[in-house]
Amino acid sequence: MALFSDLLFEARAVAQSLVNLSAGTHIRLGVTGLSRAGKTVFITALIEHLTKATSPSLRGRKNTLPVFRVHAEGRLISGALEPQPDDNVPRFAYEEHEEALNGEGGKAERRIWPQSTRRISEVRLRLQYQQKGGMNPGRRALTLDIVDYPGEWLLDLPLLEKSFAQWSQDSLAAASGAARAPLAAQWRGFCAQRDPSAKFSEDDARRAAELFTAYLRACRGEEFSFSSLPPGRFLMPGDLAGSPALTFSPLAIDPNRAYPPDSLAAMMERRYEAYKSHVVKPFFRDHFSRLDRQIVLVDALAALNAGPAAMRDLETALGDVLTAFRAGRSNIISTVFRPKIDRILFAATKADHLHHTSHDRLEAILRHLTAKAIERVKGVGAEVDVIALAAVRATREAKVNGHGGPALEAVIGTPLDGERIGDEVFDGKTEAAIFPGELPQDPKAVFRDAGRNAAPGEVDYRFVRFRPPMPIRAADGSALPPPHIRLDRAFQFLFGDKMT
Repeated sequence: MALFSDLLFEARAVAQSLVNLSAGTHIRLGVTGLSRAGKTVFITALIEHLTKATSPSLRGRKNTLPVFRVHAEGRLISGALEPQPDDNVPRFAYEEHEEALNGEGGKAERRIWPQSTRRISEVRLRLQYQQKGGMNPGRRALTLDIVDYPGEWLLDLPLLEKSFAQWSQDSLAAASGAARAPLAAQWRGFCAQRDPSAKFSEDDARRAAELFTAYLRACRGEEFSFSSLPPGRFLMPGDLAGSPALTFSPLAIDPNRAYPPDSLAAMMERRYEAYKSHVVKPFFRDHFSRLDRQIVLVDALAALNAGPAAMRDLETALGDVLTAFRAGRSNIISTVFRPKIDRILFAATKADHLHHTSHDRLEAILRHLTAKAIERVKGVGAEVDVIALAAVRATREAKVNGHGGPALEAVIGTPLDGERIGDEVFDGKTEAAIFPGELPQDPKAVFRDAGRNAAPGEVDYRFVRFRPPMPIRAADGSALPPPHIRLDRAFQFLFGDKMT
């Protein structure tokens, strides 16, 4: 039955690919990232810029996408949303997210960041452009299907290659580390008092799953900001909440022992395998394996705030992300019969929280985080790039007095209500000039356990979160695309090559 289902999926995928090819240039772009990386904001800004780029309200204004060549050269004709191809996937709520950024009901004081990604969604954008001169100039179209999904789900894909015993061993080893052990104490203590060979108890399974989920949730908190936390649906269950597929936990078991069918160990293993079969594999088959291009958004600043342990954990998570990609060069055969991701962009988000003099250092840190995994991907022909960006720029730059010393390079914005620097707590309404500090020249410094006790000038930073910027409106009252940092560079890398 499973083989027949897989063959049926392949046949449908081939048919859809042929339809896409007949309709012109088509790209299926995956947008992912771990929690709070800015996926929703990125997609909202992408749509807002590309649907408004040729609007009459922007005529005479400075080009806001100078690196996106089709627009810089005046060849972009229009961009418009169209019905998405997958009727069984929720539509990305662009209009709702745009209103959140600009203020509910058009009131700027109500502007907030959109709700974060908690499930898969999709939206289709059709771009009309003028092809350059040459053998076949003329009007062309690029269909961009954008698939938004939680990065936590991507970290589940390596589970397909792991047995329950191996996953349990890996999870328990991670939980015993110095940084995680206090967070895992209650869950580990509960499981240590259970005999894996004893008769299965639903109450024990439910309690173990609850404590395991609480441990994962604590690891994800701002104080720790750990990233490698599979299974992803434990933190984002959706309609699976309370189901047996999420009612299991790692156990300390003997991988060489056969446990009775009605034992706690056997039932936990059965549910783990059900999670792989009914949750992980369908996501890979129905969505992930169909992607052509991919952007992975990374909130490196949150990990930097949390310290070296969080940075090392982020490095592990990004390595797992890259091993999941079916990367390689695309051609006409692979596009139809076995799509492969041929371009992957890693983007360190929230670059607007730093002065531009630190952007290169932020990129260097992200490049260091992904270096080993990127080499493996490049070996099979995929093109990979790393950038620092802000899909929506919430700050502007200025120099402020350095209390008797030299002027400091600062950013000015409205910190979120409750954000704190030292004894100062912000109210979410008042602008402030913030000196975020400077990232170290050596990216390896952020991994050193010395942390904030490192040598002077080596580690010196602290970031706060800002509210969205005040919306800019045209003469007709319509909201203009928000300011950004290097969003155009991301566009050019991800799909600009298809619009020559």
